[in-house]
Amino acid sequence: MDRLVSIIVPVYNAENYIRETISCVAAQTYGDWELLLVEDGSADDTPRIIQSSMEQEGTDRIRLIRQPSNMGAARARNRGLGEARGRYIAYLDADDLWVPEKLERELRFLREREAAFVFTGYEFADERGEGMGKVVHVPETLSYRQALGNTTIFTSTVMFDTEKIDRKLLEMPDVKSEDTALWFQVLRNGYTAHGLDENLVRYRRAGRSLSSNKLEALGRIWNLYRRQEHLSLPLSAYYFCHWAARAVKRRI
Repeated sequence: MDRLVSIIVPVYNAENYIRETISCVAAQTYGDWELLLVEDGSADDTPRIIQSSMEQEGTDRIRLIRQPSNMGAARARNRGLGEARGRYIAYLDADDLWVPEKLERELRFLREREAAFVFTGYEFADERGEGMGKVVHVPETLSYRQALGNTTIFTSTVMFDTEKIDRKLLEMPDVKSEDTALWFQVLRNGYTAHGLDENLVRYRRAGRSLSSNKLEALGRIWNLYRRQEHLSLPLSAYYFCHWAARAVKRRI
């Protein structure tokens, strides 16, 4: 399993997107992967569509893992992490898309850098998954302090090497903005995130309730600083201002 990439996808009410997301994984130029679809108690037609897609793809590399009820993205991803067989862990959200070379290029980059944690650039996409021309470029590296004021790392671009980082450290905290909390957790423990500045992912903005409520997003980040990272009030305010400025710039 030294070359295997385990791709973890939390799936909840994703009937409009999940078939295309499965297809983008099946189309990867790097072939040594397993796809773990963690079905988190969907109330729509998602489970049937997943079964149909698995039959259509005709491969045992796709596994459906069912949660007993809707338990949230953090627990779904952690369930997938516990089931993963691969050395490398990659995350993909159920409505996002990868270009065919994503895994191949990112894995090559991770090995060249001898890194434990890498991420890539990405492009905002519309409801149909079509790129909108707004590409987010990423820095060469991010430390913990740098990441506190930077919105760059996006979940569907991330890859970890579990020979260099303990799986226990990759368990997502069960808090709002659990993915950002994980990046902070890993970087706080002395790791550096390495950025591959290539547009390899399409990020659908439409229909994301968490991202659409800007006030709620601001509150989630503030709570991460104060409750998860235990930063002082002045430090929280400092990083919060930097985070907000970059978040606005990223969307212009």
